[in-house]
Amino acid sequence: MRTTTLGTHGPRVGVIGLGAMGMSFMYDMATPRDDAASVSVIHQALDLGVTLIDTADVYGPHTNEELVGRALAGRRDRAVLATKVGRVVADPTGGQDNLPVIGSDGRPEHVRASIDASLRRLGTDHVDLYQLHRVDPAVPIEETWGAMAEAVAAGKARHLGLSEVTVEEIRRAQAVHPVTTVQSEFSLWTRDVQAEVLPYCERQGIGFLPFSPLGRGFLAGRFASFDELPHNDHRRRLPRFQQDNLRANLGIAAGVRDVADRIGATPAQVALAWLLAQGPHVVPIPGTKTPRYLADNAAAADVRLSPSDLAELDALPAPVGARY
Repeated sequence: MRTTTLGTHGPRVGVIGLGAMGMSFMYDMATPRDDAASVSVIHQALDLGVTLIDTADVYGPHTNEELVGRALAGRRDRAVLATKVGRVVADPTGGQDNLPVIGSDGRPEHVRASIDASLRRLGTDHVDLYQLHRVDPAVPIEETWGAMAEAVAAGKARHLGLSEVTVEEIRRAQAVHPVTTVQSEFSLWTRDVQAEVLPYCERQGIGFLPFSPLGRGFLAGRFASFDELPHNDHRRRLPRFQQDNLRANLGIAAGVRDVADRIGATPAQVALAWLLAQGPHVVPIPGTKTPRYLADNAAAADVRLSPSDLAELDALPAPVGARY
């Protein structure tokens, strides 16, 4: 796979990464987890050149880091390992469909304890990228980021990243310690970051990691109605997946499919190739626990979209319904 650098001074990675959350958390929670299959997918990812593996301590909570740690045993040097801190499960089953309620904790003491716990679960002495999952509104970002910088000074993390932040929050963090990456939702149906955050990252030499780059499966054409969503699935409580909104949004998926059919690619590959075309600093991290989808996503690195393809995709309408 082609490679790029995470930011000006970050590690070299494959241009497509792997988000591990769905292997343990939030999606299709009624179906028993197949950890052996997920470990196999992570091994396959490394073999394909998908070297950036992204997890977080809140996924599970904790079980996703443990899974990734088992998968990387004996293979740690082949992966660029990223995890996150700053989100906590406030209530394991108190949300809609008995899904978890998530809160924030950016206290420095929480960060200091969390990096050590993450390293134990991941079975490593350092992570390559330690990310602030969300800014805690009750804690100045300078305090949280300062505690994360301590992890770099101690050799527990090589680089630091932010997630779902404003330009002002990036600037405030940069005043304390360099920002290597910013992670936010970004796809053909979530383009908010194009206004300010994405261009700022490009100017500053900051890598950008789009999560949910396939619109949680929607852009890949996997869901045509609300009833097709698995029970106990996070998407069932998202506005864009409610039946009327989803029906209205089908035209976006159809537009992606039209381009895919014309160039001999899959819709997922087209959606990912559109992101890659936004600049070499953009490294999408689609999640999957299925070997076929992993191979499909990885092959997007070789899909080239023409200027007319890109213009057609850029012209797709905005989705109906809020993200959350």
